[in-house]
Amino acid sequence: MNFKSIKNGILAFVIILLLMPIGHALMILIEELLEADKFIGAFIVGLLGLVLLILSLTRFQKKSVATISGLLAGILVWTGWVEFSFVWIANKLSIPGAMENGEVVTKPEYLIMPSSLGLLSTLMIFFLFNKSRCQFFNWFQRLFGLKKLIRVKSKDDRPISIITFIETIMILWFFYIVLLLVYDPDIAGDNHPMTFIVAFGSLIWSIYLFLNLIKINQLDYAIRYAIPTVIIFWNFIEVMGRWDLFKEIWVHPFEHWIEILIITLLFIGFLGYYVVESRKARMKLSTEQSVESGDNS
Repeated sequence: MNFKSIKNGILAFVIILLLMPIGHALMILIEELLEADKFIGAFIVGLLGLVLLILSLTRFQKKSVATISGLLAGILVWTGWVEFSFVWIANKLSIPGAMENGEVVTKPEYLIMPSSLGLLSTLMIFFLFNKSRCQFFNWFQRLFGLKKLIRVKSKDDRPISIITFIETIMILWFFYIVLLLVYDPDIAGDNHPMTFIVAFGSLIWSIYLFLNLIKINQLDYAIRYAIPTVIIFWNFIEVMGRWDLFKEIWVHPFEHWIEILIITLLFIGFLGYYVVESRKARMKLSTEQSVESGDNS
């Protein structure tokens, strides 16, 4: 751990943390601003994510840009195509939301999202039997002795943008399912001990990951490591909001447009700083390599 790694870790954590409420607010804005045309809007948002992902594979070769492109593509595709696909089915089947004390506590689309548990499990099996830098899968691979069955690929085989994209989608999906399952009164419920375990377990887990995060010197890798760190931390935030301990301003972007605007501007500012820092790091590395090449000659 050094000053550079601490700075990179904090910067990466803040960028992903600011992106979380923006993603939530984006979905509400699509639903309420477009209303009758919300599914067209959602399709366009997901399509933008796909275009960004394709650009990251064909044009954005630098790791720093590819990482951010994959991250933003993942958020756009998740919001536009994944979440709104559940909204579409919920509307089509006229599924009501879960009510408590006359208020909707779980929207209809989230009531049917757990139906994707089987598909999620299938994809997790795919990742379990593939080379991964994810500590979650590495732990299970060691536990079940799967390492010897996995073909090791070179670093050149690892498209950074795709890795970041699928990491974002999978982690969001996994923890949505976890929260929705513990919220379900037939399984646990808002005030069940299991919900407390998920909330405070996520907080402790995210602190552990953050301590690892601030040891990372590579800024692009710090961003990729910050994705699970922040999303796991966000479980704690989600449960606190579920318990009405604070108002989730990102769920009410029209009432709190100033706060959402400030969060968005901060995100753009920190993202710009990330781009500048990444460029400086590349220039420094290039200079060092040139000096080494000159010394060797």
